[in-house]
Amino acid sequence: MFLDKKIAVVIPAHNEEKLIGKVIGTMPDFVDYIVVVDDQSGDGTADAVRLLAASNRKIVLLQHERNGGVGAAIATGYKWARDHQVDATAVMAADFQMDPADLPRIVEPVCAGECDYTKGNRLFRGESWGMIPKHRYIGNSFLSLFTKIASGYWHVADSQSGYTAISLPALQAINLDAIYPRYGMPNDLLISLNIANFRVRDISIRPVYNVGEVSGIRLKKVVFTIPLILIKGFVRRMVHKYIIRDFHPLIFFYAFGIIFFIFTVILSARALIYLGIDGHLPPINTLAAMFSFMSSSVFTLFAMWFDMECNKDLK
Repeated sequence: MFLDKKIAVVIPAHNEEKLIGKVIGTMPDFVDYIVVVDDQSGDGTADAVRLLAASNRKIVLLQHERNGGVGAAIATGYKWARDHQVDATAVMAADFQMDPADLPRIVEPVCAGECDYTKGNRLFRGESWGMIPKHRYIGNSFLSLFTKIASGYWHVADSQSGYTAISLPALQAINLDAIYPRYGMPNDLLISLNIANFRVRDISIRPVYNVGEVSGIRLKKVVFTIPLILIKGFVRRMVHKYIIRDFHPLIFFYAFGIIFFIFTVILSARALIYLGIDGHLPPINTLAAMFSFMSSSVFTLFAMWFDMECNKDLK
């Protein structure tokens, strides 16, 4: 128990027999349930968990018959926690990349009722640039920016962090079967939480690397997948939140911003073609492209401002 609340920690695991024991062994004492979801590992992950479960009644082992992805494994753990009325459910990786000393700060705001979802933020700390691989730091920063726009949580960053905690009411409200099952799951979940008007808070955590972990992220698989998830999720959020539930004029601002952006691309391409053929830019075409670009920027910025105002209480 933590603040008189039942706590579960979901550990999605795939081929983590080397480090899963260390993760379970360093789990804080206040955790009531350690829910390990074996996503059809090909090694001895499940056997290692069973061996530990023989002497630790907190451990619950759930196994997938087919590999569903890290998001699907988390969703399976979430369903177990929801069905067992767990007050706050955290997620920790099975590769020991999440410091167990940070867990109390992750679950405390949820247990205290201050917010409905907390997520670790590794980018807050000054040492992060030196500890996180540079390509992952830069990629994460860009994805965080786009996730802000798509999710409406303008105050959060480090969108790919999987160190999180969620409240029971949030688990009961979210359609867990519809959440993206693989590495885009944190982004998709944030969008669903915003549609349901749940409060989200960032918690500064310490980055952990070079502990023997093997990253399962493949750049070719996520470079197009996550942006597509964000685009689809953004449209879904706009429709549900600002058209179906309660109409807001920011819809028109975003729409005009997109329309003028398309005109900007077309007019700019036409101007460049003429430049290549005649050696000069057509003045009317160029002025139209500039006007279109300025209009697109103004409409989009106003739409973002309206969205920030609508979501400022979800902190």
